[in-house]
Amino acid sequence: MIADLSHMAVAGTLIAVRVTPKASRNALVTQDGKLRVYVTTVPEGGKANAEVQKLVAKALGVSKSRLELVRGTTSRDKVFRVT
Repeated sequence: MIADLSHMAVAGTLIAVRVTPKASRNALVTQDGKLRVYVTTVPEGGKANAEVQKLVAKALGVSKSRLELVRGTTSRDKVFRVT
């Protein structure tokens, strides 16, 4: 399940997400006005970050190269910028 975030696909927009790695399925949902991303990959070697970037880009309708991880490389709370 992936939420539609196409209205946020404007250059310079900051998108904050909370990540849950090793989930049972990949999903991107809005919960209490916040974005939650569930990924099945393990958080080692940047694998989970890459999967999160891929899911957020798909929800925005942009290529993953247009998303830049600004903050939270090793944290569950991450901030992406649309370029």
